[in-house]
Amino acid sequence: MNRTLALFVIGLIFGGGLGFAFAAGNGITFDGHDHADPAHHAGMAHDSGDHAAQHETPIELSAENAPEVRIAVTPDPMAGYNLHVMVENFEFSPENASRDHRPGQGHAHVYANGVKLGRIYGAWTHLDGLPEGNVDIEVTLNSNDHHPLVVGGKPVSAITRVDVQ
Repeated sequence: MNRTLALFVIGLIFGGGLGFAFAAGNGITFDGHDHADPAHHAGMAHDSGDHAAQHETPIELSAENAPEVRIAVTPDPMAGYNLHVMVENFEFSPENASRDHRPGQGHAHVYANGVKLGRIYGAWTHLDGLPEGNVDIEVTLNSNDHHPLVVGGKPVSAITRVDVQ
């Protein structure tokens, strides 16, 4: 083995080991966390304030040029359903997720029968594992910092019912 390759391998081993040691020492893990689990957020504060409160405290918008959302749910030929989220006066902004609120941008939250399935950062997402029977699919528009958007006290949202077989 030539010397350059040997030094490269040694650098990878020590660099990776030091990186993992640093991460473990600072409580950094690779497992992420579930924003749909309110118990996980109990007592947690994020950079921009209490995260759980952000999910509950709406941002009231003027009716003039307010964002709008429509949804369509269609069966996927393989399995599950495809959700199409169509917005007006709103821009999906995944690069700014969990950052400060900026008017006219953010992300969406998707719910099945009132249970949050996750976030949406674009026009399409796949839904799988829905319960059988009539399922209400709801999509809400949220600011970058997770506040629900409302106009006239009503959430900027769309809902449709799907008969899951």
